[in-house]
Amino acid sequence: MAGNSFGSYVRVTTFGESHGRAIGAVIDGVRPGLPVDTAFIQRELDRRRPGQSRVTTSRAEADSVEILSGVFEGKTTGTPICMLIWNRDQRPQAYEKIKDMFRPGHAGYTYLAKFGVNDYRGGGRSSGRETAARVAAGAFAKRLLAARGIDIYGYTLEAGGIRARKFVRSQIEKNPLRTPDPAAAKRMEALLLKMKKEGDSVGGIVEVVVKNPPVGLGDPVFDKLEADLAKALMSIGAIRGFEVGNGFAAARLRGSRNNDPMFREKRTGRVRTRTNNAGGIAGGISNGEDIVVRIAVKPPSSIRKKMETVTLEGKSATISVEGRHDPCICPRVVPVAESMVALTIIDHLMRQRLLASRSQLASLRKTIDLIDRNVLLLLAERQGLVRQIGALKKKTGKVVRDAGREESVLEMQREGARVLGLDEALVETIFRDVFRLARASQRGIVGR
Repeated sequence: MAGNSFGSYVRVTTFGESHGRAIGAVIDGVRPGLPVDTAFIQRELDRRRPGQSRVTTSRAEADSVEILSGVFEGKTTGTPICMLIWNRDQRPQAYEKIKDMFRPGHAGYTYLAKFGVNDYRGGGRSSGRETAARVAAGAFAKRLLAARGIDIYGYTLEAGGIRARKFVRSQIEKNPLRTPDPAAAKRMEALLLKMKKEGDSVGGIVEVVVKNPPVGLGDPVFDKLEADLAKALMSIGAIRGFEVGNGFAAARLRGSRNNDPMFREKRTGRVRTRTNNAGGIAGGISNGEDIVVRIAVKPPSSIRKKMETVTLEGKSATISVEGRHDPCICPRVVPVAESMVALTIIDHLMRQRLLASRSQLASLRKTIDLIDRNVLLLLAERQGLVRQIGALKKKTGKVVRDAGREESVLEMQREGARVLGLDEALVETIFRDVFRLARASQRGIVGR
């Protein structure tokens, strides 16, 4: 299964399932000698963990983090940092009654269609439980950013149609909804308790703000800062929309209203904008103003209300999902969203540092090392697909080597080498070695 890693220069890989023994994260690309605040990482995990209030799931997970590698005497060593969180209160038996039915709104059907496997124990990798690993990694990133004066915070802007109208930052962590409006928090809490009693759920909107970002983060065209932020946030389960600055509201404004007037600040000499409709990003690159993004969070899919569904055999059925579930996940999404924003910003900071020192030999070599590591990751992903093809060949009785297919691919790669100005003979040698590796792997499966 691909898609378990995020980032280019600071790379995070999460692992584990909702009801498996543990979940965790590996962070690679962090330079040595940086202080690690384990107490802060734990506090961030405590913000996301279940069982915090009457309006969250009652699953009793302490989410205590263990750092297994990459840290010595409180500082990073430059090697991969592995963080582990044990699952202490998993109850897979709660899903026994419905294990042969697809849960509406969940990934059971699509996972089965794609991978041939359906982990009915809370959704496995598709569970929101996976986000604890993101928060552990994101807490590390937030601490590094804070040392540079960059502050990231999020809050519930809206839940169940009730919107925060006031902003008092000190109130965000003082109510179970994590909203900056105390009056709205009370109305939201009452609604969520009602949903919990009725066995239903509601969605909402979470906003994340980056204070004091540097100018110049992000790249034009495909690697725009907002594009990478969108990927980071949309990769969180239950997120169904993303916007930056005015977002969709910009579609209803004139250019004279939506543009941000610019001026030079006398005290600092900085170029500033008088408004922030762009949300701190122009042309895909940060302009130094606050970066403001919002995400739409869908209602949790696990509800007690009866829903129409089908069984694994395709028969019609009715399902009611019992167990410990949130009536609204916005409060617990807040620290997850902050973490994904932090990981995106720290990754772009690393890119900017490399750009600033491009002439230095060490920097160039580091970039090459990163490319080589990505080549290895792609090769490993290719081998995984090769093994899947081997299993299919065994099932259908096909032989391992397809000479016509290999020659077709080689010709395509030779043509690509010519276009890119690469040595055609060298490229052909590399791909013939790749084919030999693939055949050896498939022969171990097919046996001929």
